[in-house]
Amino acid sequence: MDNEEVYFREKQSFNQWWLYAIVLGVDLLIFNRLYHQYRLEENLPTSPELYISAAIVLLVTWLIFSSKLETIIKADGIYAKFFPFHWSWRHYKWPDISKCYVRKYSPIAEYGGWGLRLGMLGKGRAFNVSGDKGLQLELSNGKRLLIGTQMPDELTSALAKSGRLAD
Repeated sequence: MDNEEVYFREKQSFNQWWLYAIVLGVDLLIFNRLYHQYRLEENLPTSPELYISAAIVLLVTWLIFSSKLETIIKADGIYAKFFPFHWSWRHYKWPDISKCYVRKYSPIAEYGGWGLRLGMLGKGRAFNVSGDKGLQLELSNGKRLLIGTQMPDELTSALAKSGRLAD
């Protein structure tokens, strides 16, 4: 990305307490089992499933704690990056966007939850981490993308300032 004027910038991460409680609870259960198996040398049956479970739990924990959704609006378009799923910016150029606006949506009903989502019933894709407000992009090729936001008013102002807010 070059150094042209930035109209809007937002960085988000998962912030639901219940999500952290579930993930850390599962982590404790799995690693408690490993602790009892090896540190206390109990004669519990060992199986590859225990190692596989521990690896999956570590991967999911890392994905949730490291996920960051970044959105930038500039004169040449909209940039989005959802780390660790995207290692580089996704650039949506203004000529490729037929319509964009901020809207309220239902994360579970429309997209099946939060994260990197494939929409249900033709809703398109979504990048979201929490909340129920997002930037809806309708692309010239007919595809749709919703990018979640915690700053809907500032985002609307930035789109208006850039002259790209749909009526």
